[in-house]
Amino acid sequence: MGKRAKDLVAEMTLEEKASLCSGRDFWFLKGIPRLGLEPIMVTDGPHGLRKQAAAADHLGINQSVPATCFPTAAASACSFDRKLLEEIGRAIGEECLAEEVAVILGPGANIKRSPFCGRNFEYFSEDPLLSGEMAAALIKGVQSQGVGTSLKHYAANNQETCRMVVNAVIDERALREIYLAGFERAVKQAKPWTLMCSYNRVNGVYASENKKLLTSILRDEWGFEGLVMTDWGATNDRVLGLEAGLDLEMPGSGGVNDAKILEAVKKGLLDEGVLDRAAERVTDLILKARERQGAAEGSVRSFDATAHHALARRAARESAVLLKNDGILPVASGVRAALIGAFAKQPRYQGAGSSRINPASLDNAHDALREGGLDFEYAPGYSLEPGSPPDPKLIGEAVDMARGKDLVLLFAGLPDDYESEGFDRNSLAMPESHTRLIEAVTAANSNTVVILQCGAPVELPWAGRVKGILLAYLGGQAGGSACADLLLGRFSPSGKLAETFPLRAEDNPSFPRFPGTSKTVEYRESIFTGYRYYDTAKVAPAYPFGFGLSYTTFEYRNLRISAPQWKPGEVLSVSLDVRNTGSCGGAEIVLLYLGIETSRIFRAEKELAGFEKIYLEPGETGTLSFTLDTRSFSYYNVPAASWAVEGGVYRIMAAASGRDIRLQGSVTVAGDGREEQLGFLAEKAPAYYRLASGELKIPPDVPDADFEALYGGPLPPDRRLPDEPYTINSTLNDIGGHPAGKAFRDSMLEGIRHAFSAPGDESLSRMFEAMLEDMPLRGLTMMSQGQLTPDQAAQVLAALNGS
Repeated sequence: MGKRAKDLVAEMTLEEKASLCSGRDFWFLKGIPRLGLEPIMVTDGPHGLRKQAAAADHLGINQSVPATCFPTAAASACSFDRKLLEEIGRAIGEECLAEEVAVILGPGANIKRSPFCGRNFEYFSEDPLLSGEMAAALIKGVQSQGVGTSLKHYAANNQETCRMVVNAVIDERALREIYLAGFERAVKQAKPWTLMCSYNRVNGVYASENKKLLTSILRDEWGFEGLVMTDWGATNDRVLGLEAGLDLEMPGSGGVNDAKILEAVKKGLLDEGVLDRAAERVTDLILKARERQGAAEGSVRSFDATAHHALARRAARESAVLLKNDGILPVASGVRAALIGAFAKQPRYQGAGSSRINPASLDNAHDALREGGLDFEYAPGYSLEPGSPPDPKLIGEAVDMARGKDLVLLFAGLPDDYESEGFDRNSLAMPESHTRLIEAVTAANSNTVVILQCGAPVELPWAGRVKGILLAYLGGQAGGSACADLLLGRFSPSGKLAETFPLRAEDNPSFPRFPGTSKTVEYRESIFTGYRYYDTAKVAPAYPFGFGLSYTTFEYRNLRISAPQWKPGEVLSVSLDVRNTGSCGGAEIVLLYLGIETSRIFRAEKELAGFEKIYLEPGETGTLSFTLDTRSFSYYNVPAASWAVEGGVYRIMAAASGRDIRLQGSVTVAGDGREEQLGFLAEKAPAYYRLASGELKIPPDVPDADFEALYGGPLPPDRRLPDEPYTINSTLNDIGGHPAGKAFRDSMLEGIRHAFSAPGDESLSRMFEAMLEDMPLRGLTMMSQGQLTPDQAAQVLAALNGS
């Protein structure tokens, strides 16, 4: 904390200090003009700048200023390219400077626990190491420009359903190893200016007032020195939050919570030093932002939009994943092709919700392929109207066009109304209009390549009937041109999956307990998320973590490990040679895994310990090096409340994907012996040991007793108890179960729907509908635009509870 911030806070009145602890409005922090502290602006990200040009509403109804829309995190993570993410961050920082934005709200480092999470397109991976590395790189890039970031949503915000109230019930080991580790890596490596807490509860305590998360772990263990802010409307108890380490409430509450802080200090219920600490952090952020932005005032605050678009195109190109290629790609010269699918002309290039960017320009594959010289006819094949059923006429036109062609390029995927902030999916299926089209076209012409535009895994029942599949994810504003670059062979695909594509939704380990109830969601799979489960339980995926094809081939050789033995505190070096054995240049991503051969605790078969990327011309050989440290070999020991190392023989594996191990060696590790403290779990929670040995698959579920033993106590109720009083955290759905509450619920829904209507944008309308149903009363006081005041909410509760 800078001395100047402390000095300024020392000059403030109690009222001024309290005022700094909440926003002025949706996007601005308050200032103290008499002390020279001017308000600063924060805006949404995370894959580009979303600064609203009109009246602020946060939810994306009002248009935002044009900005470069880069590939979403789900896509860019597949590049496995730290330098690329840092470049994107620098470009976003430049655009923030041009728009006088002090802090951009992102990146999101939440783990992809379930492919159903509606906001997965905003998150990087199912793996915490990859997620943390990508987040750190983006943060470094943005902050190199003197613009702050807000790492979000801390923590365990892995679903949209009931996100404002649900209690994420997670055992401590899984919390540390899976759900916090990515945040930890990003905080330690990149030092984000701010961190955003999530809406949900974590093991019974709201993230906004969770002292363990906000202070004990974040600051005391990780050394975070920045400011903690809420997600918009995430405040539950403002005084408890301040004590826990929450500095800034966003947006402001119209002075309501500032008054509560003042009252608590004056009555001796809150130490003024706690308020001073928060005020100093807010002041320090304002000073830092003004100082960094002031340094740029001498230069023209502009950016090269053409260069940023070219970067977005390169990022989309390096992030696309080639899932299948039966020799049909790249497209041969002189072919007669059919281009089918409305997404080819009107691409799905970003997600819906608060991250939606107004792109400075927008490419599409139709025009890019035409400019690239491909001879084709075009048919839309399906309607883009939300909820549209298969259209026999459109399908028939597409089939007729496909017949007799040398090649069919078919664009399909998930429309906005299938995945968005605010709601989760309940199926991996694509729209029937898309799948029926693919089935009909492939029956007429087997030389079909499907290009997928989606933000998360989908079922591919037709995969065996097509000759190629290119996963573009949500590739940003230049995704159309990037697809053309790859399809026409200007570049070789190099992206690899940052998440597993399951064969069936039921195969995912979270399936039995996702999304839980309005009260709790139990993470019974513990550490066995993503590939950690599929590989350990020997469940075959459609496509494994790290999978991705190329137009060339690579050979791995000469794995070198610096020592045969290792002990904590030492560094172990690993290197290998990679040779391009194909006929074109290309980039290869090498994954380095660790796995202990025999363990006394339950562990995943292997865990990602590093990754590197290298570009090689045909016949060229390059060397990749990795460094493993104590943390690489560690697990979290709950009884010891610290990281620990289990002794034994560890396999070191160099892999092209999670199911394609190319080279392996071993090292003997001298452990600390603390795994003996966990011996009781083998008896109390045998399901996890059976899973680790490959004897058990999680669906249908982990038994109650096993999870309770691992969790360390009785599980909280997952339903509203009989005669349980309604509270400010009761949702509209909860209240609707009461005769008097139903009328109130219906009235509020109607009023808010009218206030937040989004004509012409069905995806936003659906998002609002889902959010409102799960909204607690305290959230409604903010979102209702004055239709429900805190006093009125209290009266509603009194009526519902009969008092």
